[in-house]
Amino acid sequence: MLEEGIDRYIKEQFDIPDVDIRSYSPLTLAYIGDGIFDLIIRTIVVGKGNTRASELHKRTSNVVKAASQSAMMEKLKPYLTEEEEAVYRRGRNAKSPTMAKNATMSDYRRATGFEALMGFLYLTDQVPRLIELVKIGLDGEEL
Repeated sequence: MLEEGIDRYIKEQFDIPDVDIRSYSPLTLAYIGDGIFDLIIRTIVVGKGNTRASELHKRTSNVVKAASQSAMMEKLKPYLTEEEEAVYRRGRNAKSPTMAKNATMSDYRRATGFEALMGFLYLTDQVPRLIELVKIGLDGEEL
């Protein structure tokens, strides 16, 4: 059922047509990437044990905030393929009308590039690669 990836399964179940991924703006990729990354981190945090929702939120928020994503991106750069680097750069350079609170402009831009990369990998059914990069980025981090 999910051999082709969750994105493919969702599209089939809701009759969503395939779209050329190159037609998506980097901010659209970042939008879906933000959600996917948040889901991955929430899954990890919840998997570490049942606790108060406020504690789960605190642990998750520490990882999904712009500064943390920016730091993860710096760790990941040496591992990116040319295509992944290009997606990251497009996301990083996208002009967003808003900015995350409590983030520097450079952290926010790197985080947007990170989220665009996550969205790209998800939408192109490269979930194993997405997870591989998240694991590298989280190496040494306590959740």
